[in-house]
Parts: sequence; C-alpha cells; structure tokens
Amino acid sequence: MALPNGAGGYQVGDGNLNEVVLSVQAAPLSVAATATLTAAQVTSGVLLVGAGATTAQTYTLPTASAIDAIVTSAKANSTFELVLVNTGTSSGTGALALGTGITDGGNATVAVAITAAGRFLFRKTADGAYTVYRVA
Repeated sequence: MALPNGAGGYQVGDGNLNEVVLSVQAAPLSVAATATLTAAQVTSGVLLVGAGATTAQTYTLPTASAIDAIVTSAKANSTFELVLVNTGTSSGTGALALGTGITDGGNATVAVAITAAGRFLFRKTADGAYTVYRVA
C-alpha cells in the first residue's frame, strides 16, 4: 500500500524535511486533587493537574501491569511520553509518586511548580516494569 503524498505534512522517505511533523493528541484529561492516576490518564499524552489546588498535590502512578493492560503492543524499550501541566494556584505544586513496577530513572518525582509543566518519558524495561524519566 502506498503512502499518501498529497497535501503537505512530513512524508516518510520523501525528503521534504522542512514540513511540519504531524501527530494526533486527544483533548487533555485532568485530575484536580491528590489521586492515584489511571493507566488511561498516564498514557493520554497531556494531563492537567491541580485545578484550584492551593497546596501541594501528589499523583501516584498506576502499576506497571495496569499500563501493560492497555498498551498491549509495547515490548521492552518501547516508550511513551506524558506532559503534566500544573494548573494549580497559589503555592500548589504537583508531584508524581511511583506505582508498583515503576522505577525512577531520574527526577521523576520532582514536583512540577504552579503554572509550569513537566515532561516525562516512560520506558518499558520488561513485562510489568517501566522506568520513568523527567526529561523537561
């Protein structure tokens, strides 16, 4: 099957390197107060946290097995990203806590300040095991 090559956008192997690379992002999900996140929230791409919070909030990651249950095609070294956007007010910060089977690969549990965002990379290391890195 041939790839479409019509109306712009980056085309694999076409050489039009100055074109924008497009992807798909559903509307962001959100969670206001301290909670254990669902695998769907963690794999959504963008998660808004802390709406209206004036104190520090902690968001516990789901288990690695719960992530495996919805990312069924992942194999070792597969990755996905999550951008955590803190919409809290005043002194509120948002921090991740690790779920079972998830390891901190570097700064994953550092709080995201109000009016800021943190970008996290999740890397599958084995069945039921992920390492998460804060990359920005």
